[in-house]
Amino acid sequence: MSQQHVRQEFLPQSSPATVTVFASPTSWIESDAVAQCHQVATLDGMIHVVGMPDLHPGKGAPIGAAMTSTELYPFLVGSDIGCGIAVFPINLRRVVPEKLAARFPDLDRALDPDRDADDPAWSVLTGGVPAGHVEGLGTVGRGNHFVELARIGTVLEPGHASRLGLDAGDLVLVVHSGSRGLGERILRAHTEVHGAGPTPDPAAYLAAHDDAVRWGSLNRRLLAARVAYALGAEPTEPVVDQCHNLVQRRDGVYLHRKGAAPGDGRDVLVAGTRGTPSYLVAAHAGPEANHSVAHGAGRKMSRADALRRGRIEHTVEELRRTPVGSLVVCGDRQLLFEEAPTAYKRIERVIGDLVDHGLATPVATTVPVVTYKTPDVGSTPRPDRRDDRRRRGRR
Repeated sequence: MSQQHVRQEFLPQSSPATVTVFASPTSWIESDAVAQCHQVATLDGMIHVVGMPDLHPGKGAPIGAAMTSTELYPFLVGSDIGCGIAVFPINLRRVVPEKLAARFPDLDRALDPDRDADDPAWSVLTGGVPAGHVEGLGTVGRGNHFVELARIGTVLEPGHASRLGLDAGDLVLVVHSGSRGLGERILRAHTEVHGAGPTPDPAAYLAAHDDAVRWGSLNRRLLAARVAYALGAEPTEPVVDQCHNLVQRRDGVYLHRKGAAPGDGRDVLVAGTRGTPSYLVAAHAGPEANHSVAHGAGRKMSRADALRRGRIEHTVEELRRTPVGSLVVCGDRQLLFEEAPTAYKRIERVIGDLVDHGLATPVATTVPVVTYKTPDVGSTPRPDRRDDRRRRGRR
């Protein structure tokens, strides 16, 4: 597998668009991902294509990229419009990973507005559900989505962390999820008519897109509330909630982000793996980086490769307890192997690239305690008695 090792800037002859990949000599950047950046650069109206240090190939377009254009291309955002990562403080009296893992609710089971009308998680809903899309509410989804109970590890910028109300040893819920079926429905409505071409009606697409972005943010709040109540805690407001699959109008052009987080003065959680820390960073990326930063470690193996190699190198039980001592709740054995920490790039190198190129400043690390992917087969989380009292009180 060939690699591109250095930050590179290209001016393809077939397109006026520039391509910049932010990478260091020790970064793993597949040539296929760089090739996809060049392919995107040839699209009509494209101005500047940026690859982040977590860049890797996607279906038709690179992941870990930010792209500016005079045209709006829905396929560059993809089907999971509004996908992002939020961080919620949580207060727990005792932290015993085995006991807490057993209490996580079934986040494959959607909240139904009628059947689950008395669920306390609805307390985070203010106003209506965006687009009236009630399917899949409160579910995490598959792939690299997760809900994680984590502990603040190393604090690198105490003043900044303090402004966020965070200190070493504090517990947080990290939620990575998107708009579930809503974003897919929006993209399909476009591609069935226009394929991978630009939208002829940007205003109409943006209206639907913005609903999906709001829906994803609401869903992360619902997921955090469901887990907080199940663990015997009260839900809180997020200290970070940034979307990394979206498009916005900026400086008169369209800025598409696919697996790239807003980097214009925002606080962003750059996700590691379930067996490594993640990094909360203060992002300060400028126009050369399309005002964007990396959103995670980025895959270095395809799912097929991770599954094949993982079955040779690991057992299921090895993957359920990580090198940092955390537990993984995942009843889908195939997903366990596909999402093994070894399938991803080194998060420290990704963060190092962001720092070296002046795109972000690390604030603190979060260290996994329990990472939820899917419910364990046959498991029945114990109900929280405080939940029962709340529900009786709401009737």
